Amino acid sequence: MIHDKKINYLFFNWLTICLISVFLIILVGGLTRLTNSGLSITQWELFRGIMPPLNENTWNEYFELYKEIPQFKLINFNMNLTEFKIIFYWEYFHRILGRFIGIFFLIPLLYFHFTKKIKKDYILTCYIIFFLIVVQGIIGWYMVKSGLVNDVTVSHYRLSLHLSTALIIISSIFWLIINIKNDTHKGFFIFAKKNIIFQILFFLILLQVILGAFVSGLDAGKIYQTWPLMGHSLVPNDLILKNFNNFFDFNNHSLVQFYHRNLAYLITIYIFILGIYIYKKKIKKIYYSFKLMIFFLIIQVILGVLTLLSGLNIYLASAHQIGSVFLILGSINLYYSYIK
Repeated sequence: MIHDKKINYLFFNWLTICLISVFLIILVGGLTRLTNSGLSITQWELFRGIMPPLNENTWNEYFELYKEIPQFKLINFNMNLTEFKIIFYWEYFHRILGRFIGIFFLIPLLYFHFTKKIKKDYILTCYIIFFLIVVQGIIGWYMVKSGLVNDVTVSHYRLSLHLSTALIIISSIFWLIINIKNDTHKGFFIFAKKNIIFQILFFLILLQVILGAFVSGLDAGKIYQTWPLMGHSLVPNDLILKNFNNFFDFNNHSLVQFYHRNLAYLITIYIFILGIYIYKKKIKKIYYSFKLMIFFLIIQVILGVLTLLSGLNIYLASAHQIGSVFLILGSINLYYSYIK
């Protein structure tokens, strides 16, 4: 029995470290994008890239490969080797963290599997998470490839897929951790009338993150840097919607920023309406979780506005992205606290 408690303790702490690691890689990944460093390594080096360049010849090899892509030819043609090393290390640390997470997740998972001391449901969930981690590595390279041939940056669609997958991974780990902590087996996809209002909140925030990735990938935040108006009006004056298909033109910088702003307003209104429902029904068991959600929301709104007005300050932009992670996890915690 003592041995079982020790194994369960190790299992819980292992998942906690994994959660922190995924949070860290989302942070580093965001900064890699914000510093335009993601294309500095032009090959998918599964094994070779474990060690950084250790001599001048190797550095020159990497730099020469970078010189062949459009980003260097069209934007960074004046970059020297010293400047290249800065963007290289951002992408390098991003990849190293990805490798660490994959190995650190797999090896202990196999150990916990063969000890047969952990509940099967928990182990099965971990294998699903590991599968997502592997898929995420493939998506990462799929994203990088989009910026190596014809474009100076990666596809905003692939960028959003990469970020969304990371959020699904961290959300899955977080859900498993709170289940283990409370010794429960609550499932996320329990569709019922009373649950769906909380599930909608999660998916609204996830959709907002996708739009945020579109804004980041297109550099759409540089178009209108005023608030609450977009220039001199609520709707950007360069937005022309002649037919129904124009509403889904996610290559349109102004439209993407317009959607991102207004979905933020919708989420804010939705959360406050949800709060009225919670307090009217006197669902006291989730009062604390809801207050935490309101706190994350206020901070995120402030960061979003400040990021815009600052001309996309890199530190504020990074904090804004991380704020979306707290919002996602906050919505999960709220939902978990509500369901039986």
